[in-house]
This record gives sequence, structure tokens and C-alpha cells, in this order.
Amino acid sequence: METFLEILKYIIPSIITFAAAYLVMQKFMDSEQRKAMLMFRKESQKEILPTRLQAFERIIIFLERTAPEKLVLRVHKPGMSGKLLKAELVRTINDEFNHNLAQQIYISGTSWEMVKKSKDEIIKVINLAGSQLNDHTTGPELAQKIFEIMMKIEVSPTQVAINQLKKEIKMIF
Repeated sequence: METFLEILKYIIPSIITFAAAYLVMQKFMDSEQRKAMLMFRKESQKEILPTRLQAFERIIIFLERTAPEKLVLRVHKPGMSGKLLKAELVRTINDEFNHNLAQQIYISGTSWEMVKKSKDEIIKVINLAGSQLNDHTTGPELAQKIFEIMMKIEVSPTQVAINQLKKEIKMIF
């Protein structure tokens, strides 16, 4: 029994020392891992931030280019029929949108939904204007009808989306 107590005198302090060393090492390793993750995030932010800003720029350019007042002036060519202009406007919007699809990776889901909604609303306006005119409508008549419909809308869908993107950019900085 006495030898057993002698052994315990040596084993118990050793176990306590081992447990203390283990806990200290575990905390140290956790701290080092957190520091490494923080450094990794910081480094990746340095690389991703310019890409994100470029994505915001490209989406805002898309929205500006698809604003009806700018889009009609850019797409309309002299002698164009209303039907052809309508088709070209819708095609141009869809082409521009498809060209910028990958940008959704860098912006929030809410902002991307606003961009899609803006695109859809502009196409609705173009289709509505086209449906209110006959088959012999000229391009300028369609353009005028689009402008009339847009004037009735309080805030342009493109402006709503741009404002959302600006809010998101301010949150980043």
C-alpha cells in the first residue's frame, strides 16, 4: 500500500502537469489557427475587393446602358420600324444582361434581384409600349410611347437598382 501511495505522489503531479501543458498548447494552437485564418481573409480581401468594385462598376454600367432613355437613342437607327426597334431593344437588354451574369457572384442576392427586376421592368415597359401601337408604327413613335410610359413611373427601375448598389458599396467601405 505504501508503494502505491509513493507511486501516486509522482503520477498525480505528472498528470496535472501534462494536463496543464496540453491545455496551454491547445489554446496556443487555436490562437495560431485563428491568426492564420485572419491573415488569409485579409489577404484574400486585398485581392477580391478590386474585383468586387469592378463588378459593381460593370453592373451600374449595364443599368445605365439599359435605361430606356439611353437605350432607345443608342439602338434606334433612321428608318427603323416600331416592331424592329422593339425587338432590338429587348435583344440588346438581354444580351447586355447575359454578358454581365457572372457579376452576381460579387454582389449581394438582394442587389442582384434588384438588377434582374430592373431588367424585367424595362422589358415590360418596351412590350407595353409596343402593344399600344399598331403594326405600322415607326421607331420614333415607339420611342415616344416608351418615354411617355417612363414619365408616369415615379422612380425609374434602373435608378432603384443603382441606389441599392450604391448602398451596398457604402456598406463595404
